[in-house]
This record gives sequence, structure tokens and C-alpha cells, in this order.
Amino acid sequence: MKIAITGIANSGKTTIFNALTGQSIEMTVYPTVEGEPHVSVVKVPDMRLERLAEIYSPRKPIHATVEYVDYIGLIKGDTPHNTKVFNLIRDADAIVHVVRLFEDEKVSHPFGGIDPQRDIAIFEHELIFGDLEIVEKRLERIELASKKGLKVETEAEKKLLGRIREALEIERPLREIEFNEDEERLLRPIQFLSIKPEVIVLNICEDDIHAEKNKSLKKSLEERHVGRNIKVIDLCGKIEMEIAQFDREEARAFLDDLRIDEPAMNRLIRLCYDLLGYISFFTIGENEVKAWAIKRGTIAQKAAGKVHSDMERGFIRAEVIGYDDFVASGGMAKAKEKGLVRLEGKTYAIKDGDIVNFRFHV
Repeated sequence: MKIAITGIANSGKTTIFNALTGQSIEMTVYPTVEGEPHVSVVKVPDMRLERLAEIYSPRKPIHATVEYVDYIGLIKGDTPHNTKVFNLIRDADAIVHVVRLFEDEKVSHPFGGIDPQRDIAIFEHELIFGDLEIVEKRLERIELASKKGLKVETEAEKKLLGRIREALEIERPLREIEFNEDEERLLRPIQFLSIKPEVIVLNICEDDIHAEKNKSLKKSLEERHVGRNIKVIDLCGKIEMEIAQFDREEARAFLDDLRIDEPAMNRLIRLCYDLLGYISFFTIGENEVKAWAIKRGTIAQKAAGKVHSDMERGFIRAEVIGYDDFVASGGMAKAKEKGLVRLEGKTYAIKDGDIVNFRFHV
């Protein structure tokens, strides 16, 4: 899973990146127009994996991972600059859109003051404008190709792009439009921006962690974007960046003092999993205990391919037991005695928390 952290310049993107990854990338106080992207791979926290590791004592448990990418912020109306940002994040699975709510005289705001509704609207407009540019260029290429004789697929793409252009011209993001399977197949290689699932991160001040005004804004945004493949979360990037530098016990004490249930890195990963429809299954053994991230509804044969391509090609059966049943039984041997381990075929949809042993032949 690849997540792009982006937003209007000086919204605190790099602070959020540090909070999510435990890194200490230097922040700037003025909008940055140059620089290299920051990339970090983070383990997906999962207490179930840790419990399984306690039972099997492998060399080390292997977590599923998330890749975060942080880059320069968007600048209103600056197409060449924004295109550089878009080119980096097009292959991301989702966007983390950082919105500034914190006040800091040392950190300039490109529009002179805090207004989250305005900033969200500007950000969305820039994504839509970037998508509209792509549509116009593709339609131009199709028009040129038509002089040589259009293919059926090209005709279908032309019709679809025309519908997309109409939506973008009235500033409707593509995530709000329903596409059938054939249309999704045509859209996949284009990598539109406004179609991507999005998490809006309200980057708040330390003093406002439990403020009613932020709760009200969060609720308002959630209601506005319900059903639009957008989630909303509020957090204090500055505080969360500090927490990310602590060990587990220190972090827990700090969180308790602030009356925060869990660190941002955990909350955001769980939110991204939910937004993208991801679940985790496990493979276990004395040498390795590992979590695998897959899309909800993935069938057993395809899940086997995540472990190894030979398992998918030579799939026979999957031995499956749910995590809760496994732990309650006290181990695999007792679970089998109780008849809790099932044999499933290739079309079985893997469930969150399934412990799976794939039978296959090469």
C-alpha cells in the first residue's frame, strides 16, 4: 500500500510524515518549490501478529507494510509546480491530504490565514484541474488517431473521457462518479488524481486536541463527504511527531497525559485500511510468522499468490482457521482436534484475521 502525503504548502505535511514514520526530516517555514521526495516504509501495527509471534517464537514477526511519500506542497494556480507533485503521487493507492488548522507566526501561510474550508476547496480544484489537463491531452491524441481509423476500444475511451470532462468542468471530482468494470479497466492506466481515495488530516494545535470547534468541523466534513471515498481525522502533527520518537512505554505515558487513545501512526493506518478495503491474513510457523495485506473479498487462490506465485499456480486447498478460534484453542493441534481448521477451495474469500496454510503442487 502506497500513501501520498500532500496538501497546500506549509500545511504541516512533513511534520505529519515524521509523525507517521518516526523520522526527523527538517521542516521549512516558507513554501518550498524544490527538493527530493521523502519516502519511508512503516510496519502495520497488529497485536494479533505479536500474539502469534509469542506462541511460535520465530526469528522475527514480519508485519505488513505501508509506504509513505512526502513531497513539496501544492501552490494555487502554479501548473508546472503542481504537475511535479502530481507526477509523484499518481501511482499512490490513496492520498493523505493535510489541512492546516494550527496557528504559528513562524510558519507562513500562503493565503495569509487559517481557513480549512477554503484550503480544502483549493486543493480539490487543483486535483480536478490536473485531471482535466490529462483528459484534454488524451482526447487530442484520440482525435489525431481517428484520422488513421479508430479502434473499438478507442471509441469507448473517447466516450468515457467525454463524460469525465463534463464532470470535471463543473468541478466534480471523479471519486463521486460510478464506473462499471469496463470503464474502470480503461481508467486504470490513466491514474487520475481526483478519483483516489482520500484521508483529510486536520492538523491542529496542541491546545485544540479536545476542542469542540475541531470536533464540529470534523463532523461537518464527514457529513459532506459521506459516500465519497473520503475519511476525516484530526491530530496534532507537532505532538504526534514527538510521540513517534519515544519507545512504547514513554509514548503510552505521554498519550495518557494528553487523553489520546493511540498514536497517529496507528490511527491513520487503520483508517487507510478501512478506506481502501484492506484486511490482513496470517501465515505461521516456527521460522516465520507473517501478516499479509490483501483487498477484502480476495479469493484463496489469489491470496496464495501474495505468498508465492507457485502457490497460486499450483493451488490445491487452503487450511484455514480464524485468529480468535486459534488463540482460544491454545494452538493448531488442539484446534484441529476440535474441528476448527477448515479446508477451503480456490474461491473461498479470505477473511480478516484468517490463519492460512496453502496446499499446492508445482
